[in-house]
Amino acid sequence: MSLSVGDVAPEFSLPDQDRQVVSLTGLRGTPVLLVFYPFAFSRICTGELCQLRDELATYTDAGVRVLALSTDPAPALKAWREQEGFDFALLSDFWPHGAVAQAYGVFNDKAGMAVRGTFLVDAEGRIAFTEVNGPGDAREQSGWKDAVAQLAA
Repeated sequence: MSLSVGDVAPEFSLPDQDRQVVSLTGLRGTPVLLVFYPFAFSRICTGELCQLRDELATYTDAGVRVLALSTDPAPALKAWREQEGFDFALLSDFWPHGAVAQAYGVFNDKAGMAVRGTFLVDAEGRIAFTEVNGPGDAREQSGWKDAVAQLAA
């Protein structure tokens, strides 16, 4: 199942790196950028999320909440967040394994991981932007920024 612009974003409730549950419903009224990635500590994922960390004001200044999601367990996400200084939540889609990634159509069941899917969910809970890249293909983040700017306008 692939999601398109205008679709209702699938609901989820997942633990963050500190095991605090974050739900999409709880964020209603706030646009949310969902960044699915394969694995914490991997080279491409680290590069992408460090760029996101360094340019976080682009999103937060527009009122967008950033959430990064992977199938890693919460303790690994906590260690990675502390190591890299990420100022956004890392959500664990560990169990049931990859259920949220599956709902968003970005789960590679053979590898047991999320692929590089990016979704901007508007304040009403609808998909405003979507992009899916393969596991080895680093994302160009300019499309996300353009979508955020259009949403904020």
